[in-house]
Amino acid sequence: MRYGRGPEVLSDVSLSLPRGSFHFVTGPSGAGKSSLLKLIYLAARPSSGAVRLFGEDVTTLGGGDLPRIRRRIGVVFQDLLLLDHLSAFDNTALPLRIAGHKPSEYRNDVAELLTWVGLGQRMNALPPTLAGGEKQRLAIARAVVARPEILLADEPTGNVDHEMALRIYRLFVELNRLGTTVIIATHDQDLVARSARPVLHLDKGRLRPLPPQGPAA
Repeated sequence: MRYGRGPEVLSDVSLSLPRGSFHFVTGPSGAGKSSLLKLIYLAARPSSGAVRLFGEDVTTLGGGDLPRIRRRIGVVFQDLLLLDHLSAFDNTALPLRIAGHKPSEYRNDVAELLTWVGLGQRMNALPPTLAGGEKQRLAIARAVVARPEILLADEPTGNVDHEMALRIYRLFVELNRLGTTVIIATHDQDLVARSARPVLHLDKGRLRPLPPQGPAA
């Protein structure tokens, strides 16, 4: 993968992740972690090669088919992409609204999830009034509320303290137990070491699998 005429940011990357697996993606800044997630989320296309999701070659899908695939994927973006004019509750509920669910069907689930991530008292707050860690937790709640088949998280614990990072990790673990494939790009080596999950290490755009780093959390 390359951007425009620039150098390759990912080179000869080949991997297959089983349904329901849990992986960390690590590596120094600029190694290509975010670019790898963009390929999986279909926010970018590979310069060569192919991407298969849910048993389907999605490399050449037209724009009209992308929403069908993306609805099965939850993403925690590094820059969060919250909607500032919507409350924390409505930001979280947005994927369910887009999927056609009625407020009466999801009101309790959204409130329970926001309480779990520590935003129970901030449901009506707008994103500009939230602290950095609160925004991070809100973005995570929005990404997982619809129980996606794949969850991609780009530095999801970057702006939270250690205790909240572990709490967020346990939420990802629970989703994984329910069948969601989880892929987390992170610099948080302590979290990686605690998890005993497989690690995909990127270095200068090339992929090097690493064994699990420590005892299971």
